[in-house]
Amino acid sequence: MDLAEELPADSAASDGGHRHQARRTICSAGCGRPINVCLCHALPSSPLATATKVVILHHPHESKHKLATVPLLSKCLQNCEIVVGRKLKYGQSKLLDSLHDHACENRNSPLNRVVYLFPGPDALPVAEVVNQGNNSLGDTAMSGIILIVFDGTWKHAKEMVVASSPFLSKFAIQACLDFDVEVGGGTIFDSELILRKEPFGGCMSTMEAVARCLRILEPNGIDIESTLINVLKAMVNFQACFLKPLKPRRHLMQNHG
Repeated sequence: MDLAEELPADSAASDGGHRHQARRTICSAGCGRPINVCLCHALPSSPLATATKVVILHHPHESKHKLATVPLLSKCLQNCEIVVGRKLKYGQSKLLDSLHDHACENRNSPLNRVVYLFPGPDALPVAEVVNQGNNSLGDTAMSGIILIVFDGTWKHAKEMVVASSPFLSKFAIQACLDFDVEVGGGTIFDSELILRKEPFGGCMSTMEAVARCLRILEPNGIDIESTLINVLKAMVNFQACFLKPLKPRRHLMQNHG
């Protein structure tokens, strides 16, 4: 495992500086994270091959966030393309451009091969999309499905979907996993799979969402899901180590004293 340092060697003149330098040392040939939270041990020995092609629209703010799961996800899957931006449009991805052109040239072809994942009243469950595709196009219809995922905060993700709709509506359909807007979302204190507070029940990180979808879409989906979930658990475990235990506020303690 090669290591590359973010700070120059002569920038740490004191012991404290050396400790800071060590914390900033990055695993350049592996997970790409600081070595004190390295996750190379959790990554698969080689990226997993899937028939499903995953395309992720990665919000620019998320690309700088330390809890983003997309960088690790791209190291876990062979067929994973990342597009950084606030919306999907023509000219960003050769794959999506080709799907757009094919759909425009063959307007009567069914839109079962490309799905974008986002909860909503018009979204079909992923499993139902698969069944529809298999029933209408044959048993191998979904073998080359393209899964489009939006990576950002809940607010950003909604904006990204709306902005991308004029492009995606030409060749993709909306799909979702189970969700319930009437149920509050969890936090890192509630689950070993949650990194950040979720807005409502069924919301999850991009890595977990892709893992759940691949379980449905891939013949060996259970194994793929397990591998991705184990990486996510390791990431959450590291983050949990830095959390301070919740303490009751002083005025509440006085009121109940």
